[in-house]
Amino acid sequence: MADTLLKGGEFLISTTEAEDVFTPEDFSDEQKQFGETTERFVTNELVPKLEELDNQNFDIIVEGMRQCGELGLLMMDAPEEFGGLDLDKASSMLVQEKMSPAGSFSCAYSAHTGIGTLPLIYYGTQEQKEKYLEKIISGEWVAAYCLTEPGSGSDALGAQATAVLSEDGSHYILNGTKQFITNGGIANLYTVFAKIDKQHFTAFLVERDFEGISNGPEEKKMGIKGSSTTQIILDNCHVPVENLLGEIGKGHKIAFNVLNVGRFKLGAGGTGAAKLALVTGIAYANERVQFKRKISSFGAIQEKIADLTADIFASESLVYRLAGLLDDKLATIDKSIDDYYVQYQKGIEEYAPECAISKVFCSEVLSQTVDEVVQIHGGYGYVSDYPAERYYRDSRINRIWEGTNEINRLLIPGMILRKAMKGELPLQAEAMKAFESLMTPSFEELDDSLPFAAEKALVENLKTLFLILAGSGVQKYMDKIADEQEILMAAADIAIQIFALESAVLRAEKVLPTYSERRRELLTATVKIFAFRAAEAAGTAARRGAFFIEEGDTLTMILSGVRRFTKYDATGLLAAKRLVANGACEDEKYIFS
Repeated sequence: MADTLLKGGEFLISTTEAEDVFTPEDFSDEQKQFGETTERFVTNELVPKLEELDNQNFDIIVEGMRQCGELGLLMMDAPEEFGGLDLDKASSMLVQEKMSPAGSFSCAYSAHTGIGTLPLIYYGTQEQKEKYLEKIISGEWVAAYCLTEPGSGSDALGAQATAVLSEDGSHYILNGTKQFITNGGIANLYTVFAKIDKQHFTAFLVERDFEGISNGPEEKKMGIKGSSTTQIILDNCHVPVENLLGEIGKGHKIAFNVLNVGRFKLGAGGTGAAKLALVTGIAYANERVQFKRKISSFGAIQEKIADLTADIFASESLVYRLAGLLDDKLATIDKSIDDYYVQYQKGIEEYAPECAISKVFCSEVLSQTVDEVVQIHGGYGYVSDYPAERYYRDSRINRIWEGTNEINRLLIPGMILRKAMKGELPLQAEAMKAFESLMTPSFEELDDSLPFAAEKALVENLKTLFLILAGSGVQKYMDKIADEQEILMAAADIAIQIFALESAVLRAEKVLPTYSERRRELLTATVKIFAFRAAEAAGTAARRGAFFIEEGDTLTMILSGVRRFTKYDATGLLAAKRLVANGACEDEKYIFS
């Protein structure tokens, strides 16, 4: 556990020590075993069936869930009292990462173990858990989550599904339609959200065999074709009163808290999928010959491989740093207290900004990776005979579900600013210091004897830049800043790059002494590549935000600050990219696995 436990969003104003972050190199033997078990299962049982799965043989998913249950892969988050393992979030993330090569099955698995199961674990009564949980974590039943409707996606509270108590008080009668429900056609238990008396947003546990529930036809999707996605139709669906989940009118708590978990697990799954796509691209580049040379020897291809390797290293570092933060926070909660899961969810909610960052950054790294892997394949990447085409299609959904990336971008600064307004983060005082630094010339010299000194200085400078931009926005718009979405999204882009870069740098600093000389060189080069990319991305976002907010002399001053605080000496960048690309192509793998 870290000596000092940061609050959610506090990474923007505090310095974290390398020894306080969790990294993939810190996995215990037990965690590695879960990862290896998942990897063997996916390789042996699912990868050979991917084409059949994409043709919608859902029996593969149903049988695969049962096998996952036998292997203990469905019970990691469930309490021991009901046969679960109640493991840490790092283990859950690792399993999710290792499940990603299973294509559409990984989508069904994620929905089942996350949003399908967690509402019951967190909010279910003793009787509800005794009735349903063992069936869910054994794989006997498949679970689904029904929130989205044809007219309400990101605006979940705009749902129109209704619930009315029957005259005899024994049942709620549900009516409405749920849209884009993962596992919709194969699930046995649905967590359904509806408004009691058209007013009180509430969750219900609905069995497939209840009167009045049915599913529509399978959606014809761009990707993840092998997962079941249907409408769920509620036509006077009779739900026993004892199947009301949580409290009447408190369904929003269930919906939003469970989505935080879905977001960080999506980050892990996206990281695993990006690794797979990268390795596929490298293998093809090593085979493909043009102009009597392997295309992996060409600089244009090498730069892609180097950039993707650096992005994935940052993605992986971010995901497991977040896992460490969550596990450290949850470890402080006494499991014997009556409201354990209330406090547990508050612990996860504490890092809601970081969960949103994980979802956005990792899904966009995946999108960039699969796009470049198709490009490396050229025309062959566009045909279904090669896996690059499926990677490309399957990846696209990750920027949409669990809240679109636009919604998550708005949430990141929005949640952080709310914490500041509540006095939980001294953001205003730090923003004032940041403004003062604009007026003060910087003469600080870097100590080149310290590893990653330039990159750590860049991280601190980007934090100052975020505070300047966010402070300017708040100063101008005050409590109306929530309506200035373009400004919030620019601020979010800076915060995302800060968390990703700091995670990569801290991990590198921590593990550098344990690496061989060759791996140290590759690590140093990878951090340089990503630091350059992060500085460029943050600078673009900051300039955009500055033009959105200010004008005249104040704008000129802030733009001067943007140049100053995104300055990064990337001398040797080309050599670094060639070193990383050659290392990846020689090993034909993601070099930090």
